[in-house]
Amino acid sequence: MELFLDVLGESLVDTAKMLPFLFLAYLFIEYVENRHGERIEAILAGGGRWGSVPAALLGCVPQCGFSAIASNFYASRVISLGTLMAVFLATSDEAVPLLVSMPAYWDKLVLLMVIKVLYAIAVGLVLDFVLRGVLPRSLRGGYTGSVDEIDCHEEHSDEEGKPAPIWKAALRHTLEIFVFIFVFSLVFGLIVEGVGEDVFADALGRMGFFQPVVAALVGLIPNCAASVLLTQLYVEGALRFSSLVAGLCTGAGVGLAVLWRANPSWKQNLFITGLTWAAGAAVGVGIQIVVAIFG
Repeated sequence: MELFLDVLGESLVDTAKMLPFLFLAYLFIEYVENRHGERIEAILAGGGRWGSVPAALLGCVPQCGFSAIASNFYASRVISLGTLMAVFLATSDEAVPLLVSMPAYWDKLVLLMVIKVLYAIAVGLVLDFVLRGVLPRSLRGGYTGSVDEIDCHEEHSDEEGKPAPIWKAALRHTLEIFVFIFVFSLVFGLIVEGVGEDVFADALGRMGFFQPVVAALVGLIPNCAASVLLTQLYVEGALRFSSLVAGLCTGAGVGLAVLWRANPSWKQNLFITGLTWAAGAAVGVGIQIVVAIFG
């Protein structure tokens, strides 16, 4: 009981320190999405074969809404496969506001976002230009649908159809993530204290080369809890930075779930899911190799 109370108190204090940063981060996110959402959608839909560039920049905005929008656009053939993948790989869901709430990790956050955006652009351009002739025409997407047929703003309105106050949405997101982080911190702390920190770290460390591959699989879970889990494991020292990048590159939030619901071809959806995992695992392993060579 004494161990439980100690871990409980420590988890509560550590998590409570993040609340002001989390709320301000979500307030900014809600402002951007509500005041500039339609303009952002227009940019995403009008990018053509160069759509991966604005898609990666927009995708790095820390919320899963854009990945859902991109999935709807792809299912209606408004955007290309490269644009869709750029959004998926750049999306970081809850990881950004979580790291923003920890000033000690701001330098890692900047590095993380730069890697994700540049990698997302590169993968998108390769798909839309280099591999365009290899991919089946039905998989390429783009240029045949109409953006006017898609409504992506339902969840931002109240019961009467009026825009919901941004502070309420920001507060709701903050409290939801607060609960996620607190529960994870409590469970993780109890596990580490129970089995021993050295044993736990050694188990993850033994994954070696495969740690980013496993992290990329975790990132595919269509829930913000996956990005919270990966980020917390990294902060606790259980995951390497390369594994964090791998997991967050595949962490497209609800984007993959929306794709499976909106796109009628299960073969295309399976290919895109596998491609997302492979791309995330590849960049994680690549970073790991670079670090091993250059230290």
